[in-house]
Amino acid sequence: MTITADITKEKLLELYNEDLDTLLEESAKYMKDKIEFCSLVNARNGKCSQNCKYCAQSSHYNTDVESYPLIKPDEVKKAVLEAKENHVNRFAVVTSGKSPDESDFEGILDLIKEVNKVEGIKSCASIGILTEEQAKKLSDAGLVRFHHNINTSSSYYGEVCTTHSWQDRLNTCKLVKKYGMELCCGVILGMGETVEQRVEMALELREIHPDSIPINILMPIKNTPFENYFDKIDEENILRTLAIFKIANPDSILRFCGGRMRLSEENQIKALQSCVEGILTGNYLTTTGKSPKEDLALAKELNKTLVK
Repeated sequence: MTITADITKEKLLELYNEDLDTLLEESAKYMKDKIEFCSLVNARNGKCSQNCKYCAQSSHYNTDVESYPLIKPDEVKKAVLEAKENHVNRFAVVTSGKSPDESDFEGILDLIKEVNKVEGIKSCASIGILTEEQAKKLSDAGLVRFHHNINTSSSYYGEVCTTHSWQDRLNTCKLVKKYGMELCCGVILGMGETVEQRVEMALELREIHPDSIPINILMPIKNTPFENYFDKIDEENILRTLAIFKIANPDSILRFCGGRMRLSEENQIKALQSCVEGILTGNYLTTTGKSPKEDLALAKELNKTLVK
């Protein structure tokens, strides 16, 4: 089955349940022989007011995560120069919290400007739900790409978080586009959503049309409501979901992010051959991934050209 402009939930559900190899062959039709590496710095950690049930940084749960205020520009400079040595071409400043704290916002802009000083690196930021004024200031500061996930389908969002809405997240995505920045918008898989809701996510992302779709796979955190959710998705269903996302969003780069290590090496390679064209390399926010050296070796093994 070849997907056309009039893609429907029914068509995607039919594809989702195809033979796995057939499905991966279909999604591979939309792949390029390139791979893009990005990295991040956790610029402010912990003490988040939101009750997202997966999150180690939520103040609603006793996760013992380290909390610290906004880091200094020289720390960002050190991190971004190290990332450049690892052939990363995008670098994100990430902060905890529902929205940028007004007392920190000018400092966040300074961190973004620090990233922009490094030749060959494109700046990214993931700092929460934005006001229109904040979106404009980020654009004026030269931010290239803003990251803000929908996390799950609109129909399931209330099961994940109740202190803000799915629509709040969508509104921020719209502001990012309004002010001319690229958009990175993805999901977390394995939070108890159904197959149909995974397909809904793919179609909702198609409507949003992000430049990049980060794929996170839930890494259950002790003392959060989702601490025992290891069995909510298996490796085969992760691959099926990735393939559906790529088919529904052929112009967006699917990117391995947190939880990638829940996939075997064999299945990581299958994904990189059939649907995934980007990697957040190194450590994530509260979990770890592969080292940049390992990811570079894998890209070479798969004959992938690094995006510069």
